Amino acid sequence: MSDPLADLYQQVILDHAKRRSGSGQLDAFDAEHYERNPTCGDEITVQLALSADRKSVDALAWHGDGCSISMASASVMSELVTGKPVTEVRRMIDAFRELMRSRGTIEPDEDLLGDAVAFQGVSRFVMRVKCAMLSWVAAEACLTQVG
Repeated sequence: MSDPLADLYQQVILDHAKRRSGSGQLDAFDAEHYERNPTCGDEITVQLALSADRKSVDALAWHGDGCSISMASASVMSELVTGKPVTEVRRMIDAFRELMRSRGTIEPDEDLLGDAVAFQGVSRFVMRVKCAMLSWVAAEACLTQVG
């Protein structure tokens, strides 16, 4: 018998892999970072634009090519971080990293991570963790670039 929650999470990942929120390029941005997973060939470039006061993420766009997990993770992340304070985005990145390192042993903070909790099952597969983390690492690098 299948687990209804696992099935729902799998559907969230598949839906995001198909519709790819945030996919594209920004006309103007404050930071850009490219990441590649040499193990499987996934590639992603994340562009980040900050608000005028530089305290929140005004827009995030990404483009790349890879497996459904890496593309869905970028899609979920772009929806989550747009319009959020930079401090909260950093907390999201840290929480997602902790989730991915947990191998499925922690209960993720759904209030903070939203649809990203769907990747909890992915954390059990070490070879897929890098796929899920790719866009998050790129976004973190963008935040480091802008200070």
